[in-house]
Amino acid sequence: MATSSVETSQIRLAVEMAPPVALLKLRNSPLNVIDVPMMAELAQRLADIDARSDVTIIVISGEGRAFSAGVDIAAHTPDKVEEMLTKFHGVVRSLVSTKKVTIAAAHGLCLGGGAELAMVCDVVLTNDDAEWGFPEIKLGCFPPVACTALAALIGQKKAAEMILSGRSITGREAAEIGLATRSVSDSQLDSAVHACVGQLSRISPAALAVAKKACYAWDSMHFDKGLARAEKIYFEDLMKTEDAREGIRAFLEKRQPRWTGK
Repeated sequence: MATSSVETSQIRLAVEMAPPVALLKLRNSPLNVIDVPMMAELAQRLADIDARSDVTIIVISGEGRAFSAGVDIAAHTPDKVEEMLTKFHGVVRSLVSTKKVTIAAAHGLCLGGGAELAMVCDVVLTNDDAEWGFPEIKLGCFPPVACTALAALIGQKKAAEMILSGRSITGREAAEIGLATRSVSDSQLDSAVHACVGQLSRISPAALAVAKKACYAWDSMHFDKGLARAEKIYFEDLMKTEDAREGIRAFLEKRQPRWTGK
């Protein structure tokens, strides 16, 4: 790697440019919750990186003890949810469409929107004891990106079980079912990322970009339409239910939700 430059002036994102690698570290302590400001920073940085010919690989990780516990629950209220989902899905679409090879280094908590952010990366390395899951259903909601793409990774039945139950699995289980590429011990995660970057850095950037395009040629035809459909269901069906509003209120008020089935 070339000499790196580090920028930490951004509020919720540490950026290190070390061509051919761009390192993006989520840094919203303590659990790297993905709020709207972080989404805006991610979108801008991904656009900047995509325009750089000297960068081939993007590595996304989390600062501290978590990759990310998910998207900010406070941004799920009816007055904020449309802006939040639009911005978050813009980041996801950028990761899906970029010509750069994307690597997620997921340790600790990797939940909800954090798990969605990681799962759309090309390579996902995680520690054995990481906690992966999509707990949105417990708040009376659902994860649109996971509903769109998870079945393609782990199969329809496993995807439905994870989304509908909201249960968590370990990083080791995530690798076993195909949600992650590989799991390693805590002490080996950094070296596994470094080794992966080293392998990719020795390959033609042009070949990587074209091969990535070919790998996702079929899925990319359906992802955009599927996510748009999931968004429509979220806004027009889910957000009209009393239970969705109750689930968010209960979480913010730190109490058990009182479901009505309406």
